[in-house]
Amino acid sequence: MAKKKVQTIFKCSNCGYTQPRWMGRCPECNEWNTLEECTIDKNANTPVFGGNGNFAVTKAKPIPLSKVDPMNGTRILTGISEFDRVLGGGAMKRSAILIGGEPGIGKSTLLLQTVATLTANGIKGHILYVSGEESASQIRARADRLNLNCNNIEILCTTRLEDVEDALNALNPIFTVIDSIQTMFSIEAGSVPATVNQLKYCAQQLISWIKERDAVMCMSAHITKEGSIAGPKSLEHMVDTVISFERNTDEIRFLRALKNRFGSIDELGLFAMGEKGLSIVEDPSTLFITRREGTIPAGIAIVPVFEGSRVFMVEIQALTVPAKASFTHVYSEKIDSSRVSRIAAVIEKRAGIKFSDQDIYINVAGGFKLTESAIDAGLAAALYSARTNIALNAKIAVVGEISLAGEIRPVTKLKQRVKAAQILGFETVVCPDTGSHCTKVQNIKELVKQIF
Repeated sequence: MAKKKVQTIFKCSNCGYTQPRWMGRCPECNEWNTLEECTIDKNANTPVFGGNGNFAVTKAKPIPLSKVDPMNGTRILTGISEFDRVLGGGAMKRSAILIGGEPGIGKSTLLLQTVATLTANGIKGHILYVSGEESASQIRARADRLNLNCNNIEILCTTRLEDVEDALNALNPIFTVIDSIQTMFSIEAGSVPATVNQLKYCAQQLISWIKERDAVMCMSAHITKEGSIAGPKSLEHMVDTVISFERNTDEIRFLRALKNRFGSIDELGLFAMGEKGLSIVEDPSTLFITRREGTIPAGIAIVPVFEGSRVFMVEIQALTVPAKASFTHVYSEKIDSSRVSRIAAVIEKRAGIKFSDQDIYINVAGGFKLTESAIDAGLAAALYSARTNIALNAKIAVVGEISLAGEIRPVTKLKQRVKAAQILGFETVVCPDTGSHCTKVQNIKELVKQIF
């Protein structure tokens, strides 16, 4: 079969004038050296003027990396500080953001509040909100209930990709919301909606549009029963930022970046859901500890943990009971069960407290998920306290990494952790270093001796 010839034209980068041959000067705007070679492509987003419905895309050419504009400072601040924190200091222009979460968690509320805040802050340019799940009246009712500013927000309720592309080309919005990407449908990707091909094709077309303009696009997505974003994993590779919207209670919401090409993935955004929508948690430092009068129960230890640039005081709860069968079990959702088993084995070997005949239950107050190694010492203290039924002092916090030899190893940013504990009224931080309000321990035996 003969190879189909690719049709090319020359298009002026200044005024958009097109013609079949190259010229040094554009006859339309009289600018020199502005005609660029383009390929006719019906799937491109920029129409050829006078091209009978065809589309043109500029041929990609290599350029020196040293001459590329790094686009420093080209972020759009959403006006919601916790959202900006997770994004790395605001939404980067020419980026696609994917927000995943379970149904009813507040994805649409967050996106509507974001575009309303952008409008209230006087952002220049159009804002387009595309909804494939709700009607315009439903969205307006939510905006009125949340007392949001609806001025300069264009609403489009459709599931057809072609309608969305027409609106994008007509308005050229600076901020676009697609709620949700799973509802988008194009006849070009097949006759069956909601398939993998539909999702990938629609997402690719929308991302291609945003990459050519100084704008931002946020797409919401549902998650599966396993907690991952529904659809092919390649969708997460296509976008620039993947954000997970989670909950630990009926009120508290976590915003966490799983992927971010323009910032850290360690930041955590905290919101409280109320009658007026999502509000920022003003003092998150005490959110994950329980304030009690007098002594604390056995099996509880307080640990200062780092999430991004902030320190949170977190309460680790442990419970040990005799095993009901010949095999013991570790029940832990917020701390990896293999880490719990390892710490229990180290205590049994180095401190002489038996855990091999016990079922172990571990919980973290507030539903906070802990992954850093600095929690090892606090976890060990909670396990030892639960096994011996001896409570820790309520004014003691514990931090440190534990090796298999039972050594307490140093952790990063210890001064900030100690300072945060001190501000919240903790008199002593048991850790592998000396200093103000610090009690130094070097191994498991010293840790047990100092605390208990």
